[in-house]
Amino acid sequence: MPWVAIVCAAIMWIILLFLFNKETAPEPVVVDPAVVASINKEWPVLGNKVFHVTAGCAGCHGAEGQGGAGPKLAGDEKILKDPVYVHTIITKGKGGMPAFGDKLKEEEIYAVANYVLHSWGNKIEEPLTPATVAAGQTKVDPAVLKNRSRFVPEDIHLPEIFLATFVMVLLTYGLIGLYSVWAEGQELHPGIHKVRSTPLSNLAMVVTLGLSLLFSTLFVRQMVTDYAAWGNKEMPNVAMEGFFAAMILFTIAAAIALYKKFYMDGEVLVEDASGEFPW
Repeated sequence: MPWVAIVCAAIMWIILLFLFNKETAPEPVVVDPAVVASINKEWPVLGNKVFHVTAGCAGCHGAEGQGGAGPKLAGDEKILKDPVYVHTIITKGKGGMPAFGDKLKEEEIYAVANYVLHSWGNKIEEPLTPATVAAGQTKVDPAVLKNRSRFVPEDIHLPEIFLATFVMVLLTYGLIGLYSVWAEGQELHPGIHKVRSTPLSNLAMVVTLGLSLLFSTLFVRQMVTDYAAWGNKEMPNVAMEGFFAAMILFTIAAAIALYKKFYMDGEVLVEDASGEFPW
Protein backbone atom coordinates (compact mmCIF):
# COMPACT_ATOMS: atom_id res chain seq x y z
CA MET A 1 0.00 0.00 0.00
CA PRO A 2 2.79 2.56 0.64
CA TRP A 3 4.14 2.07 -2.90
CA VAL A 4 0.62 2.32 -4.36
CA ALA A 5 0.15 5.63 -2.51
CA ILE A 6 3.47 7.02 -3.79
CA VAL A 7 2.78 6.00 -7.41
CA CYS A 8 -0.71 7.58 -7.26
CA ALA A 9 0.82 10.74 -5.79
CA ALA A 10 3.37 10.85 -8.64
CA ILE A 11 0.61 10.54 -11.26
CA MET A 12 -1.41 13.30 -9.63
CA TRP A 13 1.72 15.48 -9.38
CA ILE A 14 2.23 15.16 -13.15
CA ILE A 15 -1.39 16.21 -13.71
CA LEU A 16 -0.90 19.11 -11.29
CA LEU A 17 2.18 20.36 -13.12
CA PHE A 18 0.31 20.11 -16.42
CA LEU A 19 -2.50 22.28 -15.05
CA PHE A 20 -0.06 24.83 -13.60
CA ASN A 21 2.05 25.03 -16.76
CA LYS A 22 -1.07 25.42 -18.87
CA GLU A 23 -2.11 28.47 -16.85
CA THR A 24 1.39 29.98 -16.80
CA ALA A 25 2.18 29.36 -20.48
CA PRO A 26 3.52 32.54 -22.08
CA GLU A 27 1.40 34.33 -24.64
CA PRO A 28 2.65 34.22 -28.25
CA VAL A 29 5.03 37.05 -29.07
CA VAL A 30 3.84 39.22 -31.96
CA VAL A 31 6.52 41.10 -33.88
CA ASP A 32 5.38 44.42 -35.33
CA PRO A 33 7.74 45.35 -38.22
CA ALA A 34 6.79 49.04 -37.92
CA VAL A 35 7.84 49.16 -34.26
CA VAL A 36 11.14 47.41 -35.05
CA ALA A 37 11.85 49.83 -37.91
CA SER A 38 11.02 52.82 -35.70
CA ILE A 39 13.36 51.63 -32.92
CA ASN A 40 16.16 51.00 -35.43
CA LYS A 41 15.79 54.50 -36.77
CA GLU A 42 15.48 56.36 -33.46
CA TRP A 43 17.94 54.75 -31.03
CA PRO A 44 21.24 56.25 -32.28
CA VAL A 45 20.08 59.85 -31.77
CA LEU A 46 17.33 59.53 -29.17
CA GLY A 47 19.29 56.99 -27.10
CA ASN A 48 22.32 59.28 -27.00
CA LYS A 49 20.14 62.16 -25.83
CA VAL A 50 18.41 60.12 -23.11
CA PHE A 51 21.71 58.69 -21.84
CA HIS A 52 23.54 62.01 -21.60
CA VAL A 53 20.73 64.52 -21.02
CA THR A 54 17.18 63.33 -20.34
CA ALA A 55 17.89 60.56 -17.82
CA GLY A 56 21.44 61.63 -16.95
CA CYS A 57 22.79 58.07 -17.09
CA ALA A 58 26.26 59.40 -17.90
CA GLY A 59 26.48 60.98 -14.46
CA CYS A 60 26.77 57.54 -12.82
CA HIS A 61 27.94 55.25 -15.64
CA GLY A 62 30.34 57.69 -17.33
CA ALA A 63 30.05 59.48 -20.65
CA GLU A 64 31.81 56.58 -22.36
CA GLY A 65 30.26 53.87 -20.21
CA GLN A 66 33.47 53.56 -18.20
CA GLY A 67 31.60 53.42 -14.90
CA GLY A 68 31.71 55.55 -11.79
CA ALA A 69 29.04 55.64 -9.13
CA GLY A 70 27.27 53.11 -11.32
CA PRO A 71 28.73 49.91 -12.83
CA LYS A 72 30.80 49.89 -16.00
CA LEU A 73 28.76 49.37 -19.18
CA ALA A 74 31.52 49.36 -21.79
CA GLY A 75 32.38 45.85 -22.93
CA ASP A 76 29.98 44.25 -20.46
CA GLU A 77 29.55 40.61 -21.52
CA LYS A 78 26.64 40.09 -19.12
CA ILE A 79 24.33 42.58 -20.82
CA LEU A 80 25.32 41.28 -24.27
CA LYS A 81 24.32 37.74 -23.29
CA ASP A 82 21.03 38.95 -21.78
CA PRO A 83 19.96 42.24 -23.45
CA VAL A 84 16.54 42.04 -21.76
CA TYR A 85 18.35 42.57 -18.44
CA VAL A 86 19.18 46.13 -19.55
CA HIS A 87 15.48 46.86 -20.21
CA THR A 88 14.54 45.37 -16.83
CA ILE A 89 17.07 47.46 -14.89
CA ILE A 90 16.07 50.67 -16.71
CA THR A 91 12.36 50.19 -16.04
CA LYS A 92 12.51 48.70 -12.52
CA GLY A 93 15.84 49.95 -11.17
CA LYS A 94 18.21 48.05 -8.90
CA GLY A 95 20.16 48.97 -5.78
CA GLY A 96 21.11 52.65 -5.98
CA MET A 97 19.77 53.05 -9.52
CA PRO A 98 16.22 54.46 -9.62
CA ALA A 99 13.48 53.03 -11.83
CA PHE A 100 12.80 54.96 -15.02
CA GLY A 101 9.71 53.03 -16.09
CA ASP A 102 7.43 55.92 -15.16
CA LYS A 103 9.90 58.71 -16.02
CA LEU A 104 10.69 57.80 -19.63
CA LYS A 105 8.45 57.10 -22.58
CA GLU A 106 8.50 53.60 -24.03
CA GLU A 107 10.40 54.68 -27.14
CA GLU A 108 12.97 56.44 -24.93
CA ILE A 109 13.50 53.29 -22.87
CA TYR A 110 14.15 51.18 -25.95
CA ALA A 111 16.32 53.91 -27.46
CA VAL A 112 18.63 54.24 -24.46
CA ALA A 113 18.74 50.45 -23.97
CA ASN A 114 19.83 49.96 -27.57
CA TYR A 115 22.31 52.84 -27.23
CA VAL A 116 23.98 51.02 -24.33
CA LEU A 117 23.87 47.69 -26.19
CA HIS A 118 25.49 49.16 -29.32
CA SER A 119 28.12 51.53 -27.84
CA TRP A 120 31.67 51.41 -26.37
CA GLY A 121 32.46 48.00 -27.84
CA ASN A 122 29.02 46.54 -27.09
CA LYS A 123 27.13 45.07 -30.03
CA ILE A 124 24.15 42.73 -30.33
CA GLU A 125 22.92 41.12 -33.54
CA GLU A 126 19.33 42.34 -33.41
CA PRO A 127 18.07 45.55 -31.75
CA LEU A 128 16.16 45.25 -28.50
CA THR A 129 12.41 45.46 -29.25
CA PRO A 130 9.19 44.81 -27.28
CA ALA A 131 9.05 41.36 -28.90
CA THR A 132 12.58 40.56 -27.67
CA VAL A 133 11.67 41.67 -24.16
CA ALA A 134 8.44 39.63 -24.17
CA ALA A 135 10.31 36.55 -25.37
CA GLY A 136 13.09 37.04 -22.82
CA GLN A 137 10.69 37.41 -19.90
CA THR A 138 9.28 33.91 -20.56
CA LYS A 139 12.63 32.37 -19.62
CA VAL A 140 13.35 31.20 -16.11
CA ASP A 141 16.14 33.44 -14.82
CA PRO A 142 17.04 34.48 -11.25
CA ALA A 143 15.23 37.81 -11.52
CA VAL A 144 12.01 36.11 -12.60
CA LEU A 145 12.25 33.36 -10.00
CA LYS A 146 12.54 35.89 -7.18
CA ASN A 147 9.21 37.46 -8.14
CA ARG A 148 7.14 34.58 -9.43
CA SER A 149 7.53 30.81 -9.54
CA ARG A 150 7.08 29.26 -12.97
CA PHE A 151 4.92 26.50 -11.48
CA VAL A 152 2.51 28.62 -9.47
CA PRO A 153 -0.21 30.59 -11.29
CA GLU A 154 -1.40 33.91 -9.95
CA ASP A 155 -4.88 32.48 -9.35
CA ILE A 156 -5.02 28.92 -7.95
CA HIS A 157 -8.38 27.24 -8.55
CA LEU A 158 -10.18 24.50 -6.61
CA PRO A 159 -8.95 21.53 -8.76
CA GLU A 160 -5.33 22.52 -8.15
CA ILE A 161 -5.94 22.91 -4.41
CA PHE A 162 -7.62 19.48 -4.25
CA LEU A 163 -4.87 17.74 -6.21
CA ALA A 164 -2.07 19.41 -4.24
CA THR A 165 -3.68 18.42 -0.92
CA PHE A 166 -4.31 14.85 -2.04
CA VAL A 167 -0.75 14.52 -3.33
CA MET A 168 0.61 15.58 0.08
CA VAL A 169 -1.70 13.15 1.91
CA LEU A 170 -0.69 10.22 -0.32
CA LEU A 171 3.01 11.05 -0.08
CA THR A 172 2.82 11.32 3.70
CA TYR A 173 0.93 8.01 3.91
CA GLY A 174 3.37 6.25 1.62
CA LEU A 175 6.57 7.60 3.17
CA ILE A 176 5.45 6.82 6.73
CA GLY A 177 4.52 3.31 5.57
CA LEU A 178 7.93 2.71 3.96
CA TYR A 179 9.70 4.11 7.02
CA SER A 180 7.62 1.85 9.29
CA VAL A 181 8.62 -1.26 7.36
CA TRP A 182 12.28 -0.16 7.26
CA ALA A 183 12.52 0.81 10.92
CA GLU A 184 10.25 -1.77 12.57
CA GLY A 185 10.27 -4.72 10.20
CA GLN A 186 7.27 -6.65 8.87
CA GLU A 187 6.93 -9.29 11.58
CA LEU A 188 6.29 -8.82 15.28
CA HIS A 189 7.76 -11.16 17.88
CA PRO A 190 7.10 -10.64 21.62
CA GLY A 191 10.14 -9.55 23.61
CA ILE A 192 12.85 -6.91 23.60
CA HIS A 193 14.52 -6.43 20.25
CA LYS A 194 18.18 -5.50 20.64
CA VAL A 195 19.77 -3.49 17.86
CA ARG A 196 23.44 -3.04 17.12
CA SER A 197 25.00 -0.25 15.12
CA THR A 198 27.31 -1.04 12.20
CA PRO A 199 30.27 0.92 10.79
CA LEU A 200 28.06 1.92 7.87
CA SER A 201 25.27 3.18 10.15
CA ASN A 202 27.83 5.12 12.22
CA LEU A 203 29.17 6.75 9.05
CA ALA A 204 25.63 7.56 7.89
CA MET A 205 24.83 9.17 11.24
CA VAL A 206 28.00 11.30 11.17
CA VAL A 207 27.35 12.39 7.57
CA THR A 208 23.71 13.20 8.32
CA LEU A 209 24.53 15.29 11.37
CA GLY A 210 27.35 17.01 9.45
CA LEU A 211 24.97 17.89 6.61
CA SER A 212 22.47 19.23 9.13
CA LEU A 213 25.17 21.51 10.57
CA LEU A 214 26.27 22.56 7.08
CA PHE A 215 22.74 23.48 5.94
CA SER A 216 22.17 25.33 9.21
CA THR A 217 25.27 27.44 8.54
CA LEU A 218 24.21 28.09 4.95
CA PHE A 219 20.72 29.04 6.12
CA VAL A 220 22.06 31.58 8.60
CA ARG A 221 24.43 33.02 6.00
CA GLN A 222 21.60 33.30 3.46
CA MET A 223 19.44 35.09 6.02
CA VAL A 224 22.23 37.60 6.65
CA THR A 225 22.68 38.14 2.90
CA ASP A 226 18.95 38.62 2.35
CA TYR A 227 18.75 41.04 5.26
CA ALA A 228 21.41 43.14 3.54
CA ALA A 229 19.47 42.84 0.28
CA TRP A 230 16.36 44.24 1.98
CA GLY A 231 18.47 47.22 3.06
CA ASN A 232 19.46 47.80 -0.58
CA LYS A 233 15.83 47.47 -1.68
CA GLU A 234 16.57 44.21 -3.53
CA MET A 235 14.47 41.08 -3.57
CA PRO A 236 15.72 38.46 -1.06
CA ASN A 237 16.44 34.96 -2.30
CA VAL A 238 13.51 33.33 -0.52
CA ALA A 239 13.82 30.15 -2.60
CA MET A 240 17.29 29.42 -1.18
CA GLU A 241 16.10 30.18 2.35
CA GLY A 242 13.30 27.64 1.93
CA PHE A 243 15.66 25.06 0.39
CA PHE A 244 18.16 25.28 3.25
CA ALA A 245 15.38 25.17 5.86
CA ALA A 246 13.85 22.09 4.18
CA MET A 247 17.24 20.35 4.04
CA ILE A 248 17.78 21.04 7.75
CA LEU A 249 14.47 19.35 8.58
CA PHE A 250 15.21 16.49 6.17
CA THR A 251 18.65 15.74 7.60
CA ILE A 252 17.37 15.90 11.19
CA ALA A 253 14.55 13.51 10.26
CA ALA A 254 17.09 11.18 8.63
CA ALA A 255 19.23 11.27 11.79
CA ILE A 256 16.19 10.38 13.94
CA ALA A 257 15.32 7.53 11.57
CA LEU A 258 18.87 6.16 11.75
CA TYR A 259 18.78 6.37 15.54
CA LYS A 260 15.47 4.51 15.61
CA LYS A 261 16.75 1.78 13.30
CA PHE A 262 20.30 1.19 14.56
CA TYR A 263 20.62 2.64 18.07
CA MET A 264 17.27 2.32 19.85
CA ASP A 265 16.10 -0.98 21.32
CA GLY A 266 12.45 -1.88 20.78
CA GLU A 267 9.99 -4.02 22.69
CA VAL A 268 6.98 -5.97 21.42
CA LEU A 269 4.43 -6.89 24.08
CA VAL A 270 1.90 -8.84 21.98
CA GLU A 271 2.30 -10.63 18.65
CA ASP A 272 -0.47 -9.24 16.51
CA ALA A 273 -1.00 -9.02 12.76
CA SER A 274 -2.72 -5.65 13.08
CA GLY A 275 -1.06 -2.32 13.80
CA GLU A 276 -1.65 1.35 14.30
CA PHE A 277 -1.61 2.07 10.57
CA PRO A 278 -3.50 0.29 7.75
CA TRP A 279 -0.28 -0.95 6.10
